[in-house]
Amino acid sequence: MPSDEAAATKSYAHRGGAVPLLGATIPERFAAMAGRWRGREAVVSVPQGRRLSYGELAEATDRLACALLAAGFGKGERIGVWSTNNLEWLLLQMASARIGAVLVNINPAYRERELAYALQRSEVQGLFVIPGFHGSDYVAMLADLLPALREPLSDRLDSAEFPFLRRVVLYDPRQPLETARPLPGFSLWQELLALADAVPRSRLEEIGAGLDIDDPINIQYTSGTTGFPKAVVLTHHNILNNAYFSALAMGFSEADRLCIPVPFYHCFGMVLANLLCLSVGACAVIPCEHFDALAVLRAIQDERCTALHGVPTMFIAQLEHPRFKEFDLSSLRTGIMAGAPCPPPLLKRVMERMHCGGILIGYGETEAAPLTHLTALDDSPERRTETVGTNLPHQEVKIVRLADGRTAARGEVGEICFRGYHVMQGYYGDPEATKKAVDENGWLRSGDLGTMDADGYVRITGRLKEMIIRGGENIYPREIEEVLFAHPQVSQAAVFGVPDDFYGEQVMAWLQLRPGAAATEAEIRAYCREQLAHFKVPHYIWFVEEFPMTVTGKLQKFRMREMALKKLKPG
Repeated sequence: MPSDEAAATKSYAHRGGAVPLLGATIPERFAAMAGRWRGREAVVSVPQGRRLSYGELAEATDRLACALLAAGFGKGERIGVWSTNNLEWLLLQMASARIGAVLVNINPAYRERELAYALQRSEVQGLFVIPGFHGSDYVAMLADLLPALREPLSDRLDSAEFPFLRRVVLYDPRQPLETARPLPGFSLWQELLALADAVPRSRLEEIGAGLDIDDPINIQYTSGTTGFPKAVVLTHHNILNNAYFSALAMGFSEADRLCIPVPFYHCFGMVLANLLCLSVGACAVIPCEHFDALAVLRAIQDERCTALHGVPTMFIAQLEHPRFKEFDLSSLRTGIMAGAPCPPPLLKRVMERMHCGGILIGYGETEAAPLTHLTALDDSPERRTETVGTNLPHQEVKIVRLADGRTAARGEVGEICFRGYHVMQGYYGDPEATKKAVDENGWLRSGDLGTMDADGYVRITGRLKEMIIRGGENIYPREIEEVLFAHPQVSQAAVFGVPDDFYGEQVMAWLQLRPGAAATEAEIRAYCREQLAHFKVPHYIWFVEEFPMTVTGKLQKFRMREMALKKLKPG
């Protein structure tokens, strides 16, 4: 049976504010849940064949936290994780929070250039990494960036380019206690854990008593208009309450089991999945290391999952899998679909064919920890598909006019702005960018255009910024353009998004070559793959003689998009 707390919130309408904010740190909330539900399953990692109860997860978290302390990591220090979804990732999330360290999420698709930037931007002091992913050899990439890894292991790495980085810890999710050392400078997971006995558990309690809810606890990378990603700093208070109130909106309790195919390095996975479950005593089910539709369907059936998260493309891939009809998905009741607009036909298919009648549509951004809006279980189908719902409790939202910055009237288009507990602490090491994003009154500018009706429901109508959303991944053209500009044959480049039935949007690049130069689509695409994560590589590459421009010489991307659509979808 659900807990008293869950029962008391079953009828809770997330549009209200009757339930107060949690005034706890992540370790405090987790300790309360672990104490209450010690014997219940907390996490199941299907690909690893591992299960931990709340009691076992608490013990494993404390052991890793002691090991981190013994290795010299402490409050406020940055610990990076470059990995796919696995149990160790979740343990690092909880153990770093236990000692007040800041977990830095690094996209598994990053190439050397992107990885180097993330490590330098966040001044990462410790990095946890798996051997590789999708053909990317992480060990080889790190060896190129950090020649010191080829030298015998000492107390700390010695790198002029990465002066803050002291230790790189390698683990293999398939065999974390038997990982082999590929180069002398790597530490190993099992070696780190062996240090835990040197630190008394009482030390963890001392540290916990000194933590504050407003301490920074996480750095997430989000693409920026200046070309490289920005490091978003989030606190205990930001992400714990965002997870908790999302759980309440879903009617979530310790009786629920959430299937998590979304990546942990995103707020969607780390906050709205992992932390959401652990904030109410539910079970987190990891169906696969990285998204695989068949593995997700199998996990829902075998683990009797009651909820499923994902971006629209994930749901489409599951529904259209040739073996879809083989699986019993009747245990599903709710979940969150976010990251891109949800077409009405897709929502209907998920509700009917996947038995997920309580699926909710979410909206937000990393800088807002991340969820700002969510539809409700009792919303009409029209509101579920035509709006992103209303703001969560204890959050403010307003629409401002572009012309004068004043609050817009109901139904008037303007920029969507947020204020509340969920707004980021800022961009790490970038106060100027922080000032541009959050004004002196605490309002975070979303860069999205929308309207608000009389009941507070928000509709997204467009974007001020040029961000492309491809399958839930946020992509900024400027970063891709900078790579293309560096190609010796390219004189001018313009990157923008075009509609796509599966991914929502695809990346298109228009290129003007230097006089007398020659290049092919295949050459440009291969060049991009060497320097960009796979999802940023342009799907369409067009070579043009000239670009549409304004009288002042500015590129008109909206005209390029119109011209592209006429060719891609004539008529």
